[in-house]
Amino acid sequence: MNNKDLAKNILELVGGEQNISGLTHCATRLRFVLKDDAKADLKTLDQLEGVLKAQNSGGQIQVVIGAKVDAVYGEVKSLTSDQFGGVDESADRSGPKKKRNPVNVVLETIAGIFTPVLPALVGCGMIKCVATVIAALGWLEGSGFLVIVNMIGDLIFYFLPFFLAVSAAHKFKTNPYLAVALAAGLMHPTILNAAAQIADTGVNTIDFLGMPILLMKYSSSVIPIILAVWIMSYVYRFVDQFIPKFLRVLLTPMVVLFIMIPLELIVLGPIGSYVGDWLTQGINYLFSTAGVLAGLILGFFKPIMVMFGMHYALMPIQVQQVASLGSTVLLPAALAANLAQAGAAFGVFVLTKSKTMKSAAGSSGFTALFGITEPAIYGVTLRYKRPFFAGCAAAGLVGGFYSLVHASATAISLPGILALGTYTADRYIYVVIGSVAAIVLGFVFTLMAGIKEDADGAQPKQQATGAVDSIQTAAATGVTAEQDSPQTSASSSDMLIVSPMTGEIRPISEVEDQAFAQELMGKGIAIVPTEGKVYAPFDGIVEALYRTKHAIGLKAANGVEILIHIGVDTVSLKGKYFNAHIEQGQSIKAGDLLVEFDPEGITSAGYNTITSIVVTNMQQYGDVLTTTSSGPVRESEALIKLIP
Repeated sequence: MNNKDLAKNILELVGGEQNISGLTHCATRLRFVLKDDAKADLKTLDQLEGVLKAQNSGGQIQVVIGAKVDAVYGEVKSLTSDQFGGVDESADRSGPKKKRNPVNVVLETIAGIFTPVLPALVGCGMIKCVATVIAALGWLEGSGFLVIVNMIGDLIFYFLPFFLAVSAAHKFKTNPYLAVALAAGLMHPTILNAAAQIADTGVNTIDFLGMPILLMKYSSSVIPIILAVWIMSYVYRFVDQFIPKFLRVLLTPMVVLFIMIPLELIVLGPIGSYVGDWLTQGINYLFSTAGVLAGLILGFFKPIMVMFGMHYALMPIQVQQVASLGSTVLLPAALAANLAQAGAAFGVFVLTKSKTMKSAAGSSGFTALFGITEPAIYGVTLRYKRPFFAGCAAAGLVGGFYSLVHASATAISLPGILALGTYTADRYIYVVIGSVAAIVLGFVFTLMAGIKEDADGAQPKQQATGAVDSIQTAAATGVTAEQDSPQTSASSSDMLIVSPMTGEIRPISEVEDQAFAQELMGKGIAIVPTEGKVYAPFDGIVEALYRTKHAIGLKAANGVEILIHIGVDTVSLKGKYFNAHIEQGQSIKAGDLLVEFDPEGITSAGYNTITSIVVTNMQQYGDVLTTTSSGPVRESEALIKLIP
C-alpha cells in the first residue's frame, strides 16, 4: 500500500473528513482530534497495513505510522484540503475543551499522580518487608538497627501527603511548592498532635472564624491532598489574574495559602478522609461477604487491568487500607496475577521454537516473578494470546484461594517473591502454597492451551499485537560478536552505536508510550537524561528534525537509521524548552551537538523526559542488542550493538 492509499484508508477509518476537527503529527504518529471518537474504527485501523498501532489517548486518536509519518501526513493534508478545505493543525492543541470520558480522565489522573511516587512507595515497601522478616525470625529484637529499618519502611506512608503533593502539582500544572505547603498544613503538629490527644482532652475541633476545623490524622492519607492540590490549581489561576504583575510574586502565594489552608482543613480534608474510609470499608465488606468470588474476579482481571493502565485505580485504596487497617486484601490477587503470568511465560519458553522468543520468555518470566509483568504480558503471553488467558485463569483460581484463607499484605510493594514476607493469611504456609500454585498453574495451563506459530518459530502476523521485550544485555568491548551457533558467526561488520546523551539507562518497555514500549518503532533503549544535550552518535546526516525539536531522525554513513525521541508527548510543548543546533538534511560528525533542552522546564510542565533511542530499520539486521539494561551512561559510551 503506497502512502496515498494508506492516507485514504486512514481517513475513512477515522470517520471521514467531516469527522475531523484537528490534525497534527509528531515523530511517529498522526494525531487526530475527532468530533465523534465513536465513529473511528480503531480495531481495523490497528490491523491496517502500514499502521503499527492505533489508540485513543489523551483525547486524541493516535495512528502510529513510524518513520514515514511525515509523508503520510502530507498525503492526508492533500486529501483533506481537496475535499473540505483543509484541517486546522492547531485544533488538537485545544484538547482540554474536548469532552472526554470521565472514567478515563480519573484513571489517567490517578496514574499520573502515583507513577512518579512508585519508586519511593515500592522501595519503602520492600524495606518494610525486610523488617517484617527480621522481626519474624526474632533477630535483633529491640535493637536500634531494627528501629531505624522500620522507620525507613514507614517514611513514605507517614509523609505520603508530601509525595503526592509534588506529583499532583505536576499533573494539575500548578506550583509544586505551594502544593507542598498544603501537605504541610495537613501534617503540621498543630493538627496531628491535637488529633492524637482527642481521647485525653475531649477536644476534636479548632474554631476558625466561627467555622470548625476537625482534628484528624492525615498521615498516609491519599484523597485529601489530591483534592486540595486540584482545587488549588484553579484558585491559583483565578487569584493570579486579579493581582498586578509587579505584586504577583508577593501577593499571589499569600492569598492562595490563606484561602486553601482553611479550605482543606475545614472541607476538603474531612471529605477526602471520609471517602477514603468508605472505600476501604466497602472493599473489606465485599471480600468478607463474597471473598472467594471477589478474589477470583480480581485475580483474573488484574493482568487485563495492567494492559489498560486501570490497575492504578486500585493504588489509592490499597494505600488507604494499609494506613487505616494495617493491611490490604487487594494485593494478594495482584501477587497471584503476576506469578501466574510468570508461569505462562515459562510455558511459552518451553513451547516456542524461536530462539529470540525463548530468550524473551525466559527473561520476562523471571522479571514477572519479582513483580514486573509488562515485559511478559506485552512481549510474550499477549503476543500468543492463549498463554495470556491461561495466566488469567490461573490467577483467578489462586486469587479465590487467597480470599478463602483471608490473605492480605501489610505493606505496599511490588507483588512478587521478594515481598512474600509482607503477606499474611490464616496460616502463612497458605501464602507459599498459593504462590507456587500460581506459577505452576500458569505454566501447566499454557502447555495445555499451546501456542500457534509457524514451523520456523514465528508467530502468525495477526497475533503479533504486542512486542517482544527482547532487548538483551551484552558486554560489548569491541566490534566483534562471539560465535554462539552455526547460524550466528563472528563478524567484523558488527556496529556499535554510542550514547547520544548522559543519563540513566532504562529498558524501552518503561517508556509510557506504547509505540516505543512495544518496540513498534524499532528496538532500542531509553535514557532518563541528567544533562539537557543530545550529541551525534555517528557520522551521517539529519534525515528528520521535527519543528517541535523534540525528535531527531539520523542516518549513519553505513545506512543505520535511528530515532531519538526526547520525552513523552513533548510534541505538545510546541518547541518550548528545546533549541536545535542542526537542520534537516545537514551532515553531522560524531560528537556534534544536535539539540539542547531544559529537563527541569519539561518536567515542571508536567512531561516525562525519558528519551527513546531506537533503530528504525532494524529489519536489516540480525539482531539489535544493548550493552547494558540499567545504570548510568555518559555521552559517547557504547550503547547499542547491531548484529548483521
